[in-house]
Amino acid sequence: MSDTPSPTPPQPPVASAPAIPTDARTLAIIVYGLYIAAVFTGGASGLVGVILAYVKRNDTKGTPFESHFENAIQAFWIWLIGFVVGILTSWLLFIGFLIMGAAFIYFLYRSIKGLILAIDSKPYA
Repeated sequence: MSDTPSPTPPQPPVASAPAIPTDARTLAIIVYGLYIAAVFTGGASGLVGVILAYVKRNDTKGTPFESHFENAIQAFWIWLIGFVVGILTSWLLFIGFLIMGAAFIYFLYRSIKGLILAIDSKPYA
């Protein structure tokens, strides 16, 4: 008998799940946090949030967090358009203020819903 160990047979490759960037969840939570802060502080942090969402959205392609960054971008633009329309119509009694209020509620709703789903690592549906 020889003292050399017998060679082990080659192992078949194991399929693994696609890797999710570890910081994608954290970044989505930060974007939503900036959005929620924007509602209460006047909006500047919302601009930072949408810039961050634009910069990082390509890093999340094919992950559950891709939908979060797309949602964040879409929610920002809908909020901004609603806010501008509200300002332009604010001279019509309370119509403009109602439009601005609806835009803020919409923005806050989408941000809170996204934050909850991001914390749970679920895509924005």
